[in-house]
Amino acid sequence: MWLFFGADAVKKAEAMSFDEFLTSKKIDADRFRLAEPQHYAEWKRIFAQMHPESFTAQKKFLLNDTRRKYLIR
Repeated sequence: MWLFFGADAVKKAEAMSFDEFLTSKKIDADRFRLAEPQHYAEWKRIFAQMHPESFTAQKKFLLNDTRRKYLIR
C-alpha cells in the first residue's frame, strides 16, 4: 500500500524543530535538555540529519523511555 502526502505535509515535517518534535511525542524538551544535556544535544544533531519519521523509527524504544522520564504535565 502506498501513502501519498501533500506537499504541505512534507514541508511541515521538514520544518519541524527538534523541540517541536519532542513536544509532539509528549516529551518536555526543557526538562530533558536540563537533565541530560549531552543526550539532548546528540539527539538534536541526529534529528537535524534525517526526517522526523526516520528518527522516530530509529529511536522508538529510547523515545518511550525518555517520555516516561520527562512526560509533559
